[in-house]
Amino acid sequence: MLRIHPFLLVAFIHAPLLFVAQPNATPQDLPLITTTLMDYIDGTANGDPEQVRRAFHPDFNLYTVNDADSLLIRSGAKYIEGIKPGEKNTRQGRIISIDVEGNAAMAKAEIAIPGWRIFTDYFLLLKYEGAWRIVQKSYTWRAWPKADEK
Repeated sequence: MLRIHPFLLVAFIHAPLLFVAQPNATPQDLPLITTTLMDYIDGTANGDPEQVRRAFHPDFNLYTVNDADSLLIRSGAKYIEGIKPGEKNTRQGRIISIDVEGNAAMAKAEIAIPGWRIFTDYFLLLKYEGAWRIVQKSYTWRAWPKADEK
C-alpha cells in the first residue's frame, strides 16, 4: 500500500503556482502577467467585459478542437460580446503556471464550472507598449466529474 506523508499530501494539494522566469525577465513581469490573467479570470466570472477586454489584444482568437475533431477558431471580439455585463456565474479559475522569456510568455490556467466542465486554457502573451496582453488562447475541456451513484 502506498503511503504518503501528510505533509507531502498537503504540499501537493496546496502546491504553489509554478513560475518559470528566465534570467532576462524583469522582477515586475510575473505580477503584471498575473494581473492580466486575473483580468480574464475575474472578468469572465463577474460578467465584466471591459475587464476581460483589458487582458486581450484586440485581434486575439480562441482555438479549440470541436466534437467532430476539427479546429474551431473563435473571434475574441465575439467571445467578449457574449459576456453579459453584471451577470456573475460559478466559474472558478486558477493560474497553474507562467513561463516568461523577455517580452514573451505562456501561461496555463484551469477554469472550473461546477456541474458542467473543467477547462484547461493555454495563453500566449506578449509585452508591448509597456503592458502584457494575451494574444492567443487555446483550450480544451473535460466533463465535470459525476458523483458516484449508489
